Amino acid sequence: MVCTIDALASRAGVRILGAGGNAADAAIAANAVLAVTAQHMCGLGGDLLALVHRGDGPPVCLNASGRSGSGADPERLVAEGHQSMPRRGDVRVVTLPGCVDGWAALHDRFGSMPLAEVLSSAIALAEGGFEASPQLMSVAAGVRGLHGAQDFEGLVRTGQVVRRPGVARVLRALAEGGRDAVYLGAYGDELLAVGSGEFSDDDLRRPQADWVEPLGSRVWGHDVWTVPPNSQGYLTLAAALIAEGLDLPREDDPLRAHLLVEAMRQAGHDRPGVLHEHADGADLLAPERLGPRRNAIDPDRRAVLGDAWHEGDTMYECVVDGDGMAVSLIQSNADGFGSHVTLPDLGIFLHNRGLGFSLEPGHPARYGPGRRPPHTLAPALVTRPDGSLRSVLGTMGGDAQPQVVLQMLVRLLVDGAPPGHVVGGGRWVLRGGGGGFDTWVDPDDVEVLLEAHAPEPWARGLTARGHRAGVAPGNYGHAHCIEVVDGGLAGAADPRALIGEAAGA
Repeated sequence: MVCTIDALASRAGVRILGAGGNAADAAIAANAVLAVTAQHMCGLGGDLLALVHRGDGPPVCLNASGRSGSGADPERLVAEGHQSMPRRGDVRVVTLPGCVDGWAALHDRFGSMPLAEVLSSAIALAEGGFEASPQLMSVAAGVRGLHGAQDFEGLVRTGQVVRRPGVARVLRALAEGGRDAVYLGAYGDELLAVGSGEFSDDDLRRPQADWVEPLGSRVWGHDVWTVPPNSQGYLTLAAALIAEGLDLPREDDPLRAHLLVEAMRQAGHDRPGVLHEHADGADLLAPERLGPRRNAIDPDRRAVLGDAWHEGDTMYECVVDGDGMAVSLIQSNADGFGSHVTLPDLGIFLHNRGLGFSLEPGHPARYGPGRRPPHTLAPALVTRPDGSLRSVLGTMGGDAQPQVVLQMLVRLLVDGAPPGHVVGGGRWVLRGGGGGFDTWVDPDDVEVLLEAHAPEPWARGLTARGHRAGVAPGNYGHAHCIEVVDGGLAGAADPRALIGEAAGA
């Protein structure tokens, strides 16, 4: 089974499974199609994180989030008057994209069929064209006229055919020559050119993908796994560990929404100060750290976080094959089309993942050469106590990713809900003052946004407990879930993606 935000990608993955490929092959095939069809969410200029389960025991974890270039100079940004990282239009917010290195590492370790075959559907769509989705059409106007956005010029209606010859060129280079044919080829040449000294030849030769130890915790009788720092995945586990010690009522009771919101606020309020690439994930989940946070939750009112204690766009997909291999993979431009800096001749947008860096002197996540920024990408995977797979799940959504995954875990592991409701049920998300990447700048000032189909009592119950809450538009994520059940697999792709699909073979 394959679940993605685009039926074209899901079917590409299923075709690979049907041809004898495994879950890793199918995940790459589906992600490569999305790099063609969903440039507004992911692509060859973004990063990638993945968890791979091989039948039993803990998963293995791939961190293909790129590092800043050798020319990264925080003092120059400060001298120019910047107090934080630029968001768009500045190459210094671009870290070396890890997507291609991630595919290469995943294929080198687990791939079972030639990379050329795995990438064939993506190449065919890039060269022959695909019909623009409603979402791509609606946001393409925002990059119209941008240097390098030629693939989307004239895109004015859903279903209009889009061709991406530059992307096809890079995919063919990868299929024929591996990662060096990309990073040391035309793709790398354009990175050096647009970087204007930010990147070096040595930077391009250094792979951006590493196999790392996954971060896991036992909650609700299962082991939940995610990617360790620099990923914010620890927030999913921290909030779940806090919530596990609370008496959660049924889903339509507003007390449940309040307790989960408070668990997330207690887990995440200090993320800007503690999340960096060298943070110790186990320390961030230590009982002595989370216990006081759980104790500070009042069932009747919203906590003022400062009084509790005193201490220091994206796409998600999941695949499970017939032999028990599972892949939980997330890949992203960070913020929509990313930095709005492009590889112009290739029509590839570069992400703006460097917005997670700090410019504060002495901060452990300060912008500087060869560093990985704090990362919102946070895929998840659930195993039973015997090590067998229970589920792969995750979502897009910037800072909201751990919030959405927490709600999915409660529905899956506490309520025993099927994937359709795990994915499709109404959600809340927290919103800070500036959007989807600064929720925790002022955690005492976040709003609780509710989907229109969330249980009706939530808004009143949250407001009565002191939250600023209400039904409102927001980034509620595009989540997917595949669960191993007696007799096979059950899965659901998020209807919020409009053209997503859960497809099986």
